Amino acid sequence: MLEEVLMAAAGAAAVLAVYAGAAARVVKQYERGVVFRFGRLRNDVRTPGFTMIVPLVDRLHKVNMQIVTMPVPAQEGITRDNVTVRVDAVVYFKVVDAADAVVRVEDYKFAVSQMAQTSLRSIIGKSDLDDLLSNREKLNQGLELMLDSPAMGWGVAIDRVEIKDVSLPETMKRSMARQAEADRERRARVINADAELQASKKLAEAAGVMASEPAALQLRLLQTVMAVSAEKNSTLVLPIPVELLRFLERATPTGAAGAADAVSPMPPVPQPLPPPVSPPLSEAYLKGRAAAEEAIDDLTGSSVDPAPQETET
Repeated sequence: MLEEVLMAAAGAAAVLAVYAGAAARVVKQYERGVVFRFGRLRNDVRTPGFTMIVPLVDRLHKVNMQIVTMPVPAQEGITRDNVTVRVDAVVYFKVVDAADAVVRVEDYKFAVSQMAQTSLRSIIGKSDLDDLLSNREKLNQGLELMLDSPAMGWGVAIDRVEIKDVSLPETMKRSMARQAEADRERRARVINADAELQASKKLAEAAGVMASEPAALQLRLLQTVMAVSAEKNSTLVLPIPVELLRFLERATPTGAAGAADAVSPMPPVPQPLPPPVSPPLSEAYLKGRAAAEEAIDDLTGSSVDPAPQETET
């Protein structure tokens, strides 16, 4: 009798052990358990830890509540300004309602993936190329809103959407490179022109100061000579401005005529030579000449005309 009781107890213990093994479940910390009893959803969602179900009656579905990172395949499209681009993105989402994620959609991951691809194509057609390249934050927010609206009905919340890469044709890349180069050259020219304008204003102010104080020009010239001579050059070419010569002319009145001649670029006008002056005749010369004339008269007689007399000058 005792043996039969022991055997019955052992059998019952074995049945309980088998039942407990079939009914025992463990739900992890990042999971939630959804129980279906005879195909109907139980309202109680099993929390993390040890839980029990009815074998052959209940079925437990574990739903991952972690954030899922899903890459969106690259989508080709034409932007609003008629540029063909290829864009890929990444979606971060998580399940917020385990029961809806199991009941309302067959495969919520596949549904989110397809929705992300169609939304990405739609956002490409509504955007310009400049927005895709430089204003991605606004496009990311638009994608997130487009995905979050239907996903909330599936028990899924879109955490974040990021456009990862934008691929352009090679011809478009070369055109954009030329445009960027031209824009930088334009900015460089504008900066140079602005610098020249500011420098001209400062030089005009300096010229006004030097005009009021002529000695400032000479001091500036000496400073230039010192700066050039500090480089240990063997040859020094020093231009002398006309203002310096005028300053020296005003400073030295006696040398004004010489300075004016030095400054004057015109060559001197040749003056006409005075007429030659005959030297005065001496008294001895006149006496000798008179004696010679008398001797000639004695030899020739009256047939020879006397020579004209020259007066003493």
